[in-house]
Amino acid sequence: MIFHEIYGTYYTIISQLLAQAAEGTLTKAQLYAVVRERGFAESSLTIPRHLLEQTWPLLQKDLTTPLRHRPERPLTLLEKRWLKALLADPRIRLFDPPAEGLEDIEPLYPRDALVYFDQYLDGDPYEDPAYIAHFRTILTALREKRWLLVRFTGRNQVFHEWKCIPYKLEYSAKDDKFRMISANNRTSLSVNVARIESCELLEYCTEAEYQPRPMRRRKLVLELTDERNALERCLLHFSHLQKETERIGEKTYRLTLHYEKEDETELLIRVLSFGPVLKVLSPQKFREKLLHRLNRQLGLAKKGEL
Repeated sequence: MIFHEIYGTYYTIISQLLAQAAEGTLTKAQLYAVVRERGFAESSLTIPRHLLEQTWPLLQKDLTTPLRHRPERPLTLLEKRWLKALLADPRIRLFDPPAEGLEDIEPLYPRDALVYFDQYLDGDPYEDPAYIAHFRTILTALREKRWLLVRFTGRNQVFHEWKCIPYKLEYSAKDDKFRMISANNRTSLSVNVARIESCELLEYCTEAEYQPRPMRRRKLVLELTDERNALERCLLHFSHLQKETERIGEKTYRLTLHYEKEDETELLIRVLSFGPVLKVLSPQKFREKLLHRLNRQLGLAKKGEL
């Protein structure tokens, strides 16, 4: 039952609640908060009631527990092998996860057992010492809410220096790249981690300074016809973007993408790569830019330059 999709979630929720109860720190507000955050939509209707009414005799009226020991579940050999296989991924190792107790464990599968389709081959250099150092410096700044001084090479090989507060790291499965989302007092900016030449931790942010600025987001509405696995390919292509997908026909979907102004040219190219299965509904300016690019390519083709 621990591995059941529903009951496994219940076990995880209740084990966390019992751990707090064993420490004497559980409150009714915390109980409801944990259930909301970690459970399903209907979990708040069942779990708190059973615990508070003592239908499940795990909590006492003062929200302590009669259990003498905290609930623990040791990892099985299969789980250890799976974890060992995950930790072999250089993207996972960027986060410097602990691996104690797995030293003599055989991975469940080798790295080359996974084959990626529709993924660019110029992914980030995850095993490069400088890249690892920059990535972990950004992680430290994120966790400790600190300013960061970043020097990076932008488009057209222009060198930039950027003092910022990083707010998150995004990963694109299609590009196989990480980028840092950051802002300062003036504006916001996303930077590919691989373009960073150096980054330096600075002072801690004040509460007033740590206010994530909304990125300069634009919205693109597409209509997709699911032919030749187009839906799956499209979701992979745009995995790094915030999106909503709505089914509007048997094989037709409306896809809404939220992107940053700086990424518009790249987005144009990606939309074009899908050909007739992807139709731009709005905005009109994006449609016009798409048409202009198509006409330019057609003109070059007529001249024999393509």
